[in-house]
Amino acid sequence: MSIKLFDLSGKTALITGSSRGLGFAFADGLAAAGARIVLNGINTKRLDEAATEMKAKGYDVLTSAFDVTDEKAIVEAFNKFDVDGIEVDILMNNAGIQFRKPMLELETSDWQRVLDVNLTSAFVIGREAAKRMAQRGAGKIINIGSLTSELARATVAPYTVAKGGIKMLTKAMAAEWGEKGIQANAIGPGYMVTDMNEALINNPEFDKWVKDRTPMRRWGLPEELAGTAIYLASNASNYVSGQIIYVDGGMISVL
Repeated sequence: MSIKLFDLSGKTALITGSSRGLGFAFADGLAAAGARIVLNGINTKRLDEAATEMKAKGYDVLTSAFDVTDEKAIVEAFNKFDVDGIEVDILMNNAGIQFRKPMLELETSDWQRVLDVNLTSAFVIGREAAKRMAQRGAGKIINIGSLTSELARATVAPYTVAKGGIKMLTKAMAAEWGEKGIQANAIGPGYMVTDMNEALINNPEFDKWVKDRTPMRRWGLPEELAGTAIYLASNASNYVSGQIIYVDGGMISVL
């Protein structure tokens, strides 16, 4: 019997940082492909609002409020999933923050905070999800990288280091967990229209730079990431692991 390549029916996807922005777009896309969604964030009001919006479309949605930098809370969340009979088939490590400051002025505490949210959380949550996936012999982990997984820009050193680490964490996951039936891949978004980029979008000089630098001459839209997420979450990518796919309008490919 042939498998349905892009059908996520019967699968449960946990997306961290998914009450808004790119995380919400990922959640909406996976839900449209049939997945049950577990939204995550620390603002319970915003989580409930996001869940209500998705449920209005007829999607099956749950919420799980925990801080991705709190290991105890993460373990407790997965233990609760076990008790409630929720099996996370697809994990998207999307939660992230940005912090812009020249390195000569950068406090170590700010450096560490960005790495904790953007990189260490993906390891801890990925480990807890993979423990369960390995027992079932199947699972999909999708980490969210960035153009800065490959290239650096001034004033965003901790973010650049964290996203470079995401690329290599993804490869490490693929190396260790492939024989357990788990595929680990990453998505590297280009410059997207999000709340986090609002100040850059409204800066005429930076807006021009993005458009001039991108072969498609525009910013990306969050919903344009959904197809890649569905591919990596589905049977269509069953022999793909350790890769990072850039969804950037061609920016990373040109000088």
